[in-house]
Amino acid sequence: MKSKLIFCLIFTFLASNQVFALDWAYPFVVYKGGVYEVTDESLLQEDIGKEIGEVKRKADDYSGNYYGDASNHYERGTKYFEITSVDPISAIAVEDNNGWIKAVYLYKAPFHWMNMFPYYILGFIALVCFVVISLRYASKKEQNNKENRRGIIK
Repeated sequence: MKSKLIFCLIFTFLASNQVFALDWAYPFVVYKGGVYEVTDESLLQEDIGKEIGEVKRKADDYSGNYYGDASNHYERGTKYFEITSVDPISAIAVEDNNGWIKAVYLYKAPFHWMNMFPYYILGFIALVCFVVISLRYASKKEQNNKENRRGIIK
């Protein structure tokens, strides 16, 4: 009887799979490697400059991971704008349903290997080009050597 009870308890603990989502402290957007906290301060049309970016991915609610131009609150495609009187390093405007909201710089975004992905691709392309050019050069050099040897033999 005791073994059945222990088995049932162990099975209950192993079978119950709980998943928790993060509760973010504040809404944020990431722009050019900086995390900007979205404030409650609304901006007027005359404060808005040119478009400088957009949300490209959502932050993961379960792990808290994010990279690139991400947000924990705004959907993909939400636009970022310059604020005419403020340097984008310190604050930007974020498009909202009711207009634009100010987002202030907090800190540099944490490193994620996907931030380097475009550079990996460029490095791979450069390596492939180097190999192709080297092989062509080697084959032409070998062909010239064969032709020179034929000329000497004749």
